[in-house]
Amino acid sequence: MSSQFALLKTRRFAPFFGTQFLGAFNDNLFKNALVVLLTFQATSWTTLTPAVLTNLAAGIFILPFFLFSATAGQLADKYDKARLARLTKLLEILIMGVALLGFVLHSLEVLLAALFLLGLQSALFGPVKYAILPQHLHEDELVGGNALVESGTFVAILIGTLAGGLLAAVDGATTWIALAGLLVAVLGYLCSRGIPAAPAPAPELLVGLNPFTETWRNVGFARQNRTVFLSILGISWFWLYGALFLAQFPVYAKDVLGGNESTVTLLLAVFTVGIGLGSLLCDRLSAGHVEVGLVPFGSIGLTIFGIDLAFASPALLPAGAPLPLLGVLAMHETWRVLFDLFALGLFGGFFIVPLYALIQLRSAPEQRARIIAANNILNALFMVCGALAAAGLLGNGVSIPALFGIAALCNAAVAIYIYSLVPEFMLRFIAWLLIHSVYRLQQKGLANIPDEGAAVLVCNHVSFVDPIVIAAASRRPIRFVMDHRIYRLPLISFVFRHMRAIPIAPAREDRAMMAAAFEEVAKALAEGELVAIFPEGRITDSGETYPFRPGVQQIVERTPVAVVPMALQGLWGSFFSRQGGPAMSKPRRLLGLFSKIALSVGPAVAPEEATPERLRELVVGLRGDWQ
Repeated sequence: MSSQFALLKTRRFAPFFGTQFLGAFNDNLFKNALVVLLTFQATSWTTLTPAVLTNLAAGIFILPFFLFSATAGQLADKYDKARLARLTKLLEILIMGVALLGFVLHSLEVLLAALFLLGLQSALFGPVKYAILPQHLHEDELVGGNALVESGTFVAILIGTLAGGLLAAVDGATTWIALAGLLVAVLGYLCSRGIPAAPAPAPELLVGLNPFTETWRNVGFARQNRTVFLSILGISWFWLYGALFLAQFPVYAKDVLGGNESTVTLLLAVFTVGIGLGSLLCDRLSAGHVEVGLVPFGSIGLTIFGIDLAFASPALLPAGAPLPLLGVLAMHETWRVLFDLFALGLFGGFFIVPLYALIQLRSAPEQRARIIAANNILNALFMVCGALAAAGLLGNGVSIPALFGIAALCNAAVAIYIYSLVPEFMLRFIAWLLIHSVYRLQQKGLANIPDEGAAVLVCNHVSFVDPIVIAAASRRPIRFVMDHRIYRLPLISFVFRHMRAIPIAPAREDRAMMAAAFEEVAKALAEGELVAIFPEGRITDSGETYPFRPGVQQIVERTPVAVVPMALQGLWGSFFSRQGGPAMSKPRRLLGLFSKIALSVGPAVAPEEATPERLRELVVGLRGDWQ
């Protein structure tokens, strides 16, 4: 985790981080102060109910993302992103002047207009915020950078919420809120002046002014990559889900927990600390690369703790409400509610950070800002729909705890749907779970696996989970060539099938299957994929590495690519190995599941040097005496 914090000492990240941190802080200082004022002093502003007002405010803030993100994405691809960041911060200063006018006039309409303009400013900054990271950070810093941005954003939400709640409760609150917003906007502009240049990837781009046409075009760019588009849908659902919870906190604190403004702040604090911690943990749990296996893990937690929050909420309003903060904390139900909110935030961090990093990594650089704009558009559409749905359900008598339960069940359905369309997420989750909860994997020399382009990976074959362990360690998807009998094994055949493994049989057993396998391998390499093969042709039953068969040599003679030797260590004697008899037949070996294993990767070998004898020598050398 220390490596990601080191980014805060660099000029290529620190000024940008400060700019986005102060922007998120200011948005939430004003937005949440306004919501608290409208919740607890609604009668002095309007005849609308607090529940409707809070969802209306959330919808007004999000609406500009839907209307103006397409234009923002074009601007971020056409112009220097550092310059755009400075211009958006100047706009923020003007907007806080409008907010001051609204407070002076005691005009809800002007304040809601200022909230809309803050949403516009954030919409303009959104594509800059995420598209600038791949320009200033290396690939192995991308997850850490995104984790800092997400955790920083939610810490800013927390501090902004605290400040907004405190300012909303003092005498002359309206003046103090506006003046604080102006000060923070000025500080944000000063930070933005330190952001290094981020040259435009498409300076020749003609900016279209029709938001509907450009919105459709940006969504089209995102749809060109199926995984990117479905990741955007996953992010959009998360923001609908999270925004729905956040929007209910003021009324939930008042009408369910029986608290006051301090209770609202506590709920938001616990939730945002959870997201910040979850985001920061992503870099450590993903070992520095984009680990989409954390996404299903996050969605499971979001569902479980969302449902539990619905059941944990008090059924009756406590006597003596509104209670001071200590009175609310004295109720035993409150601690379960706080734990659920913290867990929701924690698993939300696991869910959101890898998806953002995946979009940045797999989007075409010249279209990245517009694809991120498409993400913002869909985020906005989902959140507006979520706000409208929540307002409609609440207006028809659904309680807030019941709303949380409904949202959690919908989250489970959406997650299952997305993972059925992109099995990569669930497969990576299974692989990640294997090496983080079943084994402790040491990784050596992973940089020898090329970041792009075709290569053949060769490895010793120790157990039935070898492909899953290797896939978990690799930053890139791998096509495994494996014995057709292992490919068809019950339970794990689902995993191998969705990993697009290539079944193969010996020529004496099925010559047609063998020929088809070699044809599929050649096709995969021609398309720039990684192909892994276990040249021994079988899982060892002695712990030793058997002689390598000539299959790899035949593959690289047909398609000359580099061959990368690898060695698995520590799996011999495990539940999945054949030590002392058939694998997975000795339950007592389950006691050794949490043992240490390793994957060692050596430098690539030229195709003309990839003889069976040479490759076996390299693999045995990498393995050493540790079986």
